[in-house]
Amino acid sequence: MTTTLEQLNHAEASAFIAALHGIYEHSPWIPERAALQRPFRNLTALKLALQKVVTDATRAEQLGLIRAHPELAGRAAIAGELTAESTGEQAKAGLNLCSPEEFANLQKLNADYNAKFGFPFILAVKGPTGAGLTRQQIIATFTRRLRNQPEDELREALRQIGRIAEMRINDLVGYKPALGATVMQWAEEIGALSEDEGALTCTYLTDTHRRTADQIAHWMREAGMHVHIDAVGNVVGRYLSTDPQAKTLLTGSHYDTVRNGGKYDGREGILLAIAAVKHLNERGETLPFHFEVIGFSEEEGVRFKSTFLGSNAVIGQFDLKLLELQDRDGVSMREVITQAGHDVTAIPQIARDPSDILGYVEVHIEQGPVLLNRDLPVGIVTSIAGSSRYLVDLKGVASHAGTTPMDMRKDAAAAAAEIILYVEQRCSQDQHASLVGTVGQLQVTRGSTNVIPGNCQLSLDIRAARDDVRQTAVADVLDKIEEICERRMVDAKIEETVSAPAAPCAPWLMEQLAAATERAGIPPFQLASGAGHDAMTIAKMTDVCMLFTRCGNGGISHNPLETMTADDAEVSGQILLDFLRSFKAKA
Repeated sequence: MTTTLEQLNHAEASAFIAALHGIYEHSPWIPERAALQRPFRNLTALKLALQKVVTDATRAEQLGLIRAHPELAGRAAIAGELTAESTGEQAKAGLNLCSPEEFANLQKLNADYNAKFGFPFILAVKGPTGAGLTRQQIIATFTRRLRNQPEDELREALRQIGRIAEMRINDLVGYKPALGATVMQWAEEIGALSEDEGALTCTYLTDTHRRTADQIAHWMREAGMHVHIDAVGNVVGRYLSTDPQAKTLLTGSHYDTVRNGGKYDGREGILLAIAAVKHLNERGETLPFHFEVIGFSEEEGVRFKSTFLGSNAVIGQFDLKLLELQDRDGVSMREVITQAGHDVTAIPQIARDPSDILGYVEVHIEQGPVLLNRDLPVGIVTSIAGSSRYLVDLKGVASHAGTTPMDMRKDAAAAAAEIILYVEQRCSQDQHASLVGTVGQLQVTRGSTNVIPGNCQLSLDIRAARDDVRQTAVADVLDKIEEICERRMVDAKIEETVSAPAAPCAPWLMEQLAAATERAGIPPFQLASGAGHDAMTIAKMTDVCMLFTRCGNGGISHNPLETMTADDAEVSGQILLDFLRSFKAKA
């Protein structure tokens, strides 16, 4: 018999604790403390309350909770001593069917993990969708996490326990995140289309890119949208209002990827919007405005080293000079677009009329660990960080490493090292958490073991959600480079390669997202985006807002390890649906 949230909310405390007995392994203190917070607005609020009890617990209680969990394919499993919940989960992942080699590998991993961390390895083996991880995936995750630092691994173990509890609660109340599951399945399907075998690579207007566009267009049509692919490869679906005079609310994100990228970066925002429209259409619901979903063709800039091609066309700022750019095979963008069956002369016609646009909302995986570390499934973006990028060429004097006294050296690499440490220090000390500084490239030209470096190149990337904060940090770093080089008698040539302003999100749209988030049972949390998004281009034409979805695996993105869950996708989808149904245009 299925338990309902209403029953949980109104049961005696002892009955509430008993109903949640199997959610956390041998730890009744968790539902006992959560019971004091009833009634819960919805299932999401219950899940968050339980997880907050774990987060607020003492270190000893957290370790006790972790140690209450069995090893994967361990002694308790062999002896048949697992709880019913753990038995089912391990069987779902096929851990009861391990080959002798797999079993031996898991036993060694269990022993090594316990020796390093002092507690058992915890993994939600039913995976991000609930369908179950393969034994190969489990062993690969086990091996990777064995390299973590102890504090990081303890936090990850608690997060995995939270995910296990979430899925057990779903089973208890008979809940299935259908919309989220659809998004995850679609992401798998287009994630299987790639230019590189064994990795996800989808760059501008390759065969893979066009096949991906066709599949997205197919799903849009099935969802009830009017669909076309425009002259730069944007996939556009319109869910029409019954009012022919209605204006248009935009949403979307990009479907191109970096090389060896993740399945959800950009694509979540397209697929989630299509799933939301499908949900509305199946119920015969229309909106008082046209809802346009755009799968932007190019955001990453991988093939032609020029970003935001699709969104720049939408705002009427596509630079036609870019058509002469060539990819690494010497093929021009003009040729690529023409070969894909598009007419480059039609590109200016893609531009939208700003007077017809109500605003823009984008859902995107966070690509970072902030929401993960706060145990929140979603967050509301305040601003998309502006970026300043430079190439710095340092010239000292190459000379013999054994015969040149330390106080007479003009070491370009030593100057670079001091610059790197200053960038870290300057961007760490600022009170604005969104300020970050990175030296991602460093090269000693013609370096040799026994030669003092005479030449060194490095990149510099400084970002912040506020332009004044970024510009002040840039000025400080450039001044410091001058001071370091003067003191070390090294010449510096500095070339600015990117200067992109921050794109603040519109408060009136953020307020509506926050209200929908709160109605979903989640405390609205605001955060800045350090990564660039199509929204920052669209912000040049209309007001924008963004909803971030929690990113798993420590927040890693632009990487095959990028992940999210069907439950978090469901939460984001329900918030988007609520936002659409409750949307009020700017007065």
